[in-house]
Amino acid sequence: MEWIAGFVIAATMGLTGIGGGSLTVTVLALAGLPIAESVGTAMIFSAVLRLVIAPVYMVRKHVHAGYLGRLLIGAAPGLLIGTWALRLMDNTSRRASVLLVVGIMFFISSVVTVARRLHRPEFAGRNGGWLVLLALIIGMVTGFSAAGAGALVAVLLLNFSEMPVEQVIGTNIVFGIVLALMGSAFYLEWGPVETGTLLRLVAGGIPGAFAGCALAKRISSSKLRTAVALIAIALGLQLVSAAVRDLLKNHAAAAPSAPASALTR
Repeated sequence: MEWIAGFVIAATMGLTGIGGGSLTVTVLALAGLPIAESVGTAMIFSAVLRLVIAPVYMVRKHVHAGYLGRLLIGAAPGLLIGTWALRLMDNTSRRASVLLVVGIMFFISSVVTVARRLHRPEFAGRNGGWLVLLALIIGMVTGFSAAGAGALVAVLLLNFSEMPVEQVIGTNIVFGIVLALMGSAFYLEWGPVETGTLLRLVAGGIPGAFAGCALAKRISSSKLRTAVALIAIALGLQLVSAAVRDLLKNHAAAAPSAPASALTR
């Protein structure tokens, strides 16, 4: 049932700040919803969840305004580019290839989060231009697949900023509100949305979001960091798996069938 999926996804987002788009697209695709409708529905659902969750983290003062501004400068135009690319790209094989590369990069960067010796907490503060450029890429990935914005930003800030994990989550959620609202507007204008599925997801998602926020306050920073890293790794593997499955399906469909004359001999 969609409302159960909505509750679980929202609780995960309330706890870690990530997973809204990626998990929703996966669930809807597995349920048989076309990819364009899955992406559009996931984008709007993610926006609703973030609007519910963000005030909780803002009241706790877990939002870094400086990093938030740099992320939005890069990601906003990237989202427009990625959304337009999805609309134009009717070659499913090409789209799957892009998602495969993104998934591999996503997985590797998430694994880095677990390796403490590879962290460079001073990088983002000293290299604001690079942060904007990376946010541009994240925005493009989000517009293209509705997946990855939260997890990619979380991985980036956990590894390359001095912020504590609670502030990373709060900043990430507010950042995601702008991207999700922009993406929702684009998809309402350009792409299909499954309204009934969306409403059932939201019905389960709102209580799930509050449950996740309440749980986050009771978990230590180290455990919360580990939870974010593990979920990000799982999402990376999910992207790789989905891309490989699509590539294999496209390859099988494109394989030339045996000539009819050969079959009749």
